[in-house]
Amino acid sequence: SCLLQLSRDFLALAAGRVLAGLGTSLLFSAFESWYLHEHLERHDFPAEWIPDTFSRVALWNSGLAVAAGLVAELVAEGLVLGPVAPFLVAVPFLVLSAIFAGKIWDENYGKNRPCGKACGEGLRGLMSDPRALLLGLVQALVESILLIFAFLWTPVLEPHGIPLGIAFSGFTAASAAGSALFRRGVSGRLRLQPL
Repeated sequence: SCLLQLSRDFLALAAGRVLAGLGTSLLFSAFESWYLHEHLERHDFPAEWIPDTFSRVALWNSGLAVAAGLVAELVAEGLVLGPVAPFLVAVPFLVLSAIFAGKIWDENYGKNRPCGKACGEGLRGLMSDPRALLLGLVQALVESILLIFAFLWTPVLEPHGIPLGIAFSGFTAASAAGSALFRRGVSGRLRLQPL
């Protein structure tokens, strides 16, 4: 996906966006599933730690994204490739992460069930609980809005001369602040209860 950003061909750029979307989907599903199996099955850690772990992951992810936005702005301004430079700088980090994950992490396959059976069970679970279905629909709408925003924010801000890396860092800093406030609201003195 990052390397396809170098192309001037619309189909190659579209393929890059599709690959980026697939990568993002894997990032927010496969690794969470892997972690849950490791946490509960392999290490037998208490299940109560999971929400705190995910909250910390969200906070650190946002912090790293803020740093990545600042670095992206520096390389976009400093290298002759302009807005494509951050994608190229990301490639070595992606390769190192893949090597690290392949060498250090153990593979876990969870329960080995046919895909049709597992998907059918999931669909029946969604249909049997209207709250789960509503939650899934709301999550899908929120993700759709975020993806549309991610696709459109650069063309909107670029004509105004706003540094895109700084804007991205600002967006992710706001996300980190929201995550931290939510965690404090749920676990702090306020004891807010999510719906």
